[in-house]
Amino acid sequence: QVQFVESGGGLVQPGGSLRLSCAASGLFLDYYAVAWFRQAPGKEREGVACSSSDGSTVYSDSVKGRFTISRDNAKNIVYLQMNSPNSGDTAIYYCAADIERRRCTSTYQYSKTYNYWGQGTQVTVSS
Repeated sequence: QVQFVESGGGLVQPGGSLRLSCAASGLFLDYYAVAWFRQAPGKEREGVACSSSDGSTVYSDSVKGRFTISRDNAKNIVYLQMNSPNSGDTAIYYCAADIERRRCTSTYQYSKTYNYWGQGTQVTVSS
């Protein structure tokens, strides 16, 4: 059984930092593109960042230069380092694996083959 578990969310001040983790079981993440998504209240889910199996990355414009996605294939974990967050980053963050792709493209968030999702972790940016 494939399971994704996100953790590391919480309350963070604007300009602070937070690291989210996505731990997978039942699936070897190193074979797949893995992405972080987020959904704020009243808004549609959007892609945040994507990590290819070869380590290359793609970021949405709204987080580029502030967030970093990385992976530890030995631990089967994907991370999202959030630096200098602002109130616009407040959302539930989810990770997901694209089971038909190893490499992220600029349109990664529109792929229909993210079959496995975690339950999400809440990030609130507030002073």
